[in-house]
Amino acid sequence: MSTVNLLLWRHAEAEEGYPDEARALTPKGRRQAQRVADWLTQHLPSPPHLLVSPARRTQQTAQAYASDFATHASIGTQARPRDILQACGWPHPAHTTILVVGHQPTLGQCAALLLAADTAPWSIRKGALWWLTQRERDGQLQVILRAVVDPDLL
Repeated sequence: MSTVNLLLWRHAEAEEGYPDEARALTPKGRRQAQRVADWLTQHLPSPPHLLVSPARRTQQTAQAYASDFATHASIGTQARPRDILQACGWPHPAHTTILVVGHQPTLGQCAALLLAADTAPWSIRKGALWWLTQRERDGQLQVILRAVVDPDLL
């Protein structure tokens, strides 16, 4: 089995308001998204399969990186961690690099599930990216945390 990269990117800072799905990025959020997009361009080993929530703020975050991506209602604001994993085809995805742009608390719970086998309430900051890598060692699948990228530190 080849190594699989799963990147969980929380949407950048968004305006307050209603309806929730229509909230746009703030100017700070647009800067955060661009910083992380630039980092991704420099560090990803291959172009990712990009899965994005239909919410406006996630679409705008993803657009800072690429214009071609798949919108998945199943990873929207009401998604559960297993919805994200199912959309990715986890644990045996068809793509070696997958980038999911989504929401809290689901992304944090997904990271917790993969790294600690429990959907603990881990928090991923607005605009931040967690890079997980799945590999096989001694016949067992392992998930390791490869990087955490905070846009305010780039």
